[in-house]
Amino acid sequence: MMPSFLTSLRLDNRLAEPLYRQIYLRIKDAIAQGSLAAGSRLPSVRGLASDLGVARATVESAYAQLIAEGFLQSRGQAGTYVSPQLPHVPPGAVSAAPPLSAMAPDPLQPQGMLQPFQLGVPALDAFPRALWQRIVARQLRGSTVASLALPPAGGLPELREAIAHYLHLSRGISCRPEQVFLCAGYPALLDWVVETLLHADDAVWIEDPGYPVTRPLLRAAGVRPVAVPVDEQGMDVAAGMLTAPEARLAVVTPTHQSPLGVTLSLARRMALLDWAQQREAWILEDDYDSEFRYHGRPLPPLKSLDVQGRVLYAGTFSKTLFPALRMAYLVVPAGLTEAFARSSRLRGCGCPPLLQAGVADFIRQGHFYRHLKRMRPLYRQRREWLTQALERQLGTWLTAVPQQGGIQLLARLRDGVADTPLAAQAWQQGLAAQALSDWRIDHPAGQGLLLGFANFTRQEETERAVQGLAQLFKRLN
Repeated sequence: MMPSFLTSLRLDNRLAEPLYRQIYLRIKDAIAQGSLAAGSRLPSVRGLASDLGVARATVESAYAQLIAEGFLQSRGQAGTYVSPQLPHVPPGAVSAAPPLSAMAPDPLQPQGMLQPFQLGVPALDAFPRALWQRIVARQLRGSTVASLALPPAGGLPELREAIAHYLHLSRGISCRPEQVFLCAGYPALLDWVVETLLHADDAVWIEDPGYPVTRPLLRAAGVRPVAVPVDEQGMDVAAGMLTAPEARLAVVTPTHQSPLGVTLSLARRMALLDWAQQREAWILEDDYDSEFRYHGRPLPPLKSLDVQGRVLYAGTFSKTLFPALRMAYLVVPAGLTEAFARSSRLRGCGCPPLLQAGVADFIRQGHFYRHLKRMRPLYRQRREWLTQALERQLGTWLTAVPQQGGIQLLARLRDGVADTPLAAQAWQQGLAAQALSDWRIDHPAGQGLLLGFANFTRQEETERAVQGLAQLFKRLN
């Protein structure tokens, strides 16, 4: 039976407080007031979401926060219960807490729970977890005394070799394993490049619009990001040369620009390489999702054209495997191998060697290639579900931009519809849409929504999520 306080719970979309937060506060207040006693069983996520008329992810987020704070306990299939040993909460303290402002997407603080339309997360339901668990367990059983010592600072040799072999076969990049360095994710990688190659207040070209995390990371590292506009041919190299010809680094996503999805044209690729050679500057190529191209072979990376040794190639396993690995790799020009080897000894790799060994086996045994091959048609199908749902339910207000790959979709809004307040309202409903305007810096990018689709497991699930967006659009009239 559902607790009485939940049967009377009414959510208000007009409040600045997100819906998941309203549920969280009401349950926490009920515990503090004694309405929910220790050991009480709560409704299932599905049941409470149905009763309240919200997405399951909204209830999951509220439960997850309460579990993390010790108020609830998850007992698997047995359900969710009020913790027998509750933290002390003075009565009334929860209700008296000041409301939060409207919650907007924050790329620096990604949500722990999956939300509909969440960006940057691959299809976790399709990852071969049982196989991965066997591989890691085998590595753990085979561990030796030597494997308990400090791991190599640049990464395990077997993983560096596996990555070099994979890049040669699939991306046309010829490199030695010594040129491959492992680190804990994109932020650590970017900071490492800046620390090794640049000086304080050096100028760095970044794409505008572009990945929102890059600009604050560069500023925190003590260098000066310079916004360079992106058009249908990718980064406008000529504009960058006019604005900051003295820049020492350009950070680009040439194969599938984030967020517009365009490809850096051949003419601009050559112009960028020429600029780097003439200025003795560097190019950091972030090839973040090139493996997921729906039609034909993946486009060749900029690194494959680099004959002068000016391009550093960055990739991660966050989208090809899963984000919790926190594992990225950097391929440096041969002339920089020793410099990065020195800096790696100061920084350390940051990736657990057990997971590195697991990824190495996953690649060497052919599972990585087979996984990517399965994912391409899966993402094509899931993108088609989202495109069709948007056309049916929201065709009056937006247009989905055709793209050849990736795991997110850009929907351009029609004139008169502002994306930032719309995305903020969507976030309150547990829908993780992001506004294109929030990815711009200085140059206009138009109005649009960025929508992830990789974790929609059924077409009906996609339709329901789009229906939630449609309700927000209807309020605009």
